[in-house]
Amino acid sequence: MTRNKLEKTERLAAEVRRQIGAEAMKRFLRTLPAFRTETDIPDRFGQLLDHLDRVEDGDVGWRRAVRVD
Repeated sequence: MTRNKLEKTERLAAEVRRQIGAEAMKRFLRTLPAFRTETDIPDRFGQLLDHLDRVEDGDVGWRRAVRVD
């Protein structure tokens, strides 16, 4: 890939990330059924989501905090 193409690709990726993270986009996505959050989910799914949050935050070491079957 040429340098110019690489720079365009990187700028496009940065712009997409910026727009996806915008508060207006978050509000819009919350109105769509596929992106609504469920308030009542099974405990197992809640544990898995908590585990994902910890992994993203870097709070989980080499040991797995939750067993994933």
